[in-house]
Amino acid sequence: MYKLANRTRPSVAAPVPASAGAGTPPAGGPSLVDSGIYLDGKRVSSPTTLPETFRELNRTPGSMAWIGLVRPEASELQSLAAEFDLHELAVEDAVLAHQRSKLERYRETLFVVLRAARYLDSREEIEFSELHVFVGPNFIITVRHGGSPDLAQVRRRLEHDATLLRLGPEAVLYAILDAVVDGYAPVVSGLENDIDEIETEVFGGDPAVSRRIYELSREVIEFQRSTHPLTGILDALAGGFTKYGIAEDLQQYLRDVADHTVQANERIAGFRVMLRDILTVNATLVAQSQNEEMKHLAEASNAQNEEVKKISAWAAILFAPTLVGTVYGMNFENMPELHWEYGYPLSVALMAGVSIALYRIFKKRTWI
Repeated sequence: MYKLANRTRPSVAAPVPASAGAGTPPAGGPSLVDSGIYLDGKRVSSPTTLPETFRELNRTPGSMAWIGLVRPEASELQSLAAEFDLHELAVEDAVLAHQRSKLERYRETLFVVLRAARYLDSREEIEFSELHVFVGPNFIITVRHGGSPDLAQVRRRLEHDATLLRLGPEAVLYAILDAVVDGYAPVVSGLENDIDEIETEVFGGDPAVSRRIYELSREVIEFQRSTHPLTGILDALAGGFTKYGIAEDLQQYLRDVADHTVQANERIAGFRVMLRDILTVNATLVAQSQNEEMKHLAEASNAQNEEVKKISAWAAILFAPTLVGTVYGMNFENMPELHWEYGYPLSVALMAGVSIALYRIFKKRTWI
């Protein structure tokens, strides 16, 4: 079972009360979920519009802006690009979405695309969401295309851990990565339960299980496409620890996230192998079932043939005396045997002889 309960984690993981304004779209923009200015690990301002955020950041030296957006318009991202010198290719990706998980560096800005997932128990399906993160020297911008992860909760937790938040935008990126990887745990558990159910259905002879195996295999492949690139992303971040002077504590936290990403990928790879084997077993069982049905049909056909042969044999035996009796029952005037003294015994003997002969023939051929 894939678990995250034993992880050594910073206090960012502890649940805390909600901060004011988190998760509620302000009046300043349709996609602006939350915006905060942070100084020395504490929130010092909560602007309600992007222009106000830019002004607060510029007049607060040493501060960091954390801006959260949900499905923003191109004009909003262009405003951010102009203020923070975001690369046009990264901005274009953030607007269009449907990107693979990746990490790219444009000058002093990191652009990270993450694929979050959550398991829907009611439908036994995985729902995927896309998250784009811009990380700069004094800002972090999150652009969500979907309902997960819960970044409002990530923000609340960080706001109650000034020591970690004081480490800057890289700490926020760690917390987001940690939330995404934590979100994979219930998905892995849900898939494991589905596979257990499928195994029961396979050996229970459920005819609809083949379709479910195929659909679940597609979900596992899609899930693997979301989780597998995270290993490369975390390796790339680790490669810049020394160059960009990342704090030792933060390095340990990121390595912890990387370890559990590897665990998730190993479990998912195992699921693919299990589903492939289950599909093979199911195909074998279906073939055996079909062979059994064909065998039963052949046996029934053989039994029917035996009955037909018996009926045909007795019909032939009874036909011979019937034919003789019918001939002599016509009572024509010119039938000399009608007045012959031995005509009747001879006809009876003829009928008995033919019947006995036919009986022996059919008996020898095991028709009767």
